[in-house]
Amino acid sequence: MARPLRSNVAGGWYHITSRGQNRRRLYDDARDRGDFVDRLEEMSKRYGVEVHAYVLMPNHYHLLIRTPRANPSAAMQWLNNGYGMWRNRRHGLRGHVFQGRFKGILVEGGAWVLELSLYMHFNPVAVKGLGWGKQQQHAEGRGLAAPSAELVRARLEALRQHRWSSYRAYAGYEKAPEWLHTAEVLGRVEGRREGYRREAEARLSRGQTEAIWSRLQWGVVLGSARFAQALRRRAQVVRETQGRGAWRREVRWSEVVQAVEQIKRESWAAFVNRYGDWGRDLALWIARRRGGMSLRELGAQAGGLDYSAVSEAIRTFERKRLNRAEVRRAYKATCTILNLET
Repeated sequence: MARPLRSNVAGGWYHITSRGQNRRRLYDDARDRGDFVDRLEEMSKRYGVEVHAYVLMPNHYHLLIRTPRANPSAAMQWLNNGYGMWRNRRHGLRGHVFQGRFKGILVEGGAWVLELSLYMHFNPVAVKGLGWGKQQQHAEGRGLAAPSAELVRARLEALRQHRWSSYRAYAGYEKAPEWLHTAEVLGRVEGRREGYRREAEARLSRGQTEAIWSRLQWGVVLGSARFAQALRRRAQVVRETQGRGAWRREVRWSEVVQAVEQIKRESWAAFVNRYGDWGRDLALWIARRRGGMSLRELGAQAGGLDYSAVSEAIRTFERKRLNRAEVRRAYKATCTILNLET
């Protein structure tokens, strides 16, 4: 399972995601979702965590939180464990509800939290059924395609009617609960709730959103390079792991290999030395780009490859093979298993 960064920052902003085991549903009905939202409120009270935005999707959730007490790990463990046990009891299930540990991205404040809140609130609309899957988003964002008036109406309706997110409170469609902190984000737009609604719905109508994940630093920090560098120097940071490598290491080599084996449905030994097979190089590329492993480390793990051979394999994979539809799908599926953003 993926082991995301564990940095507990006093006053830190976090984008938190957690997914259902093997892509299974986390919520079956309104009672499940209602219980989870109730637990968000209780978590806020118990741990002093500020919940600034949330979105519940069928098999995962997103949170935007701030942690005055530098305790996101403890708070999220309580939330996931409590809901997981309750869900299993209610539905007569067994085993893990969540896929590994939660994923936590440290976020720079200011305009970054506004953009992140919009990204989160658009999740219920960013689906193929509304013509706004990832490929369509990229096309519309580049001006290569435009949504029809019918699609725009359908997207706006889905955004406004989605009950299980904080959007309706932000946009003024309903009163925000006392435990939901909206002032920080709303202070970034003129007109507060009305301004937030106008901005969100205008972007949705244009079919354009900010590509915030292109600004992800080392896979674990969302913000400017200066912000990311400063985080490592802050005395308030209490880490479970130390050093720059820990800041970059979202996943371990063994976890990447297991994920690629799952996607290819065969063992590592079966394809690692197979001529023309992309499986080994996919693992190398993910472990380098998202795991932060050195070329020498990767060479040793991959069977004694020279570091120059690893470097060439990664460059070739990125330039040529990653553009193939089959490989791209495999990469995205592997990231889903590892709980990594793509």
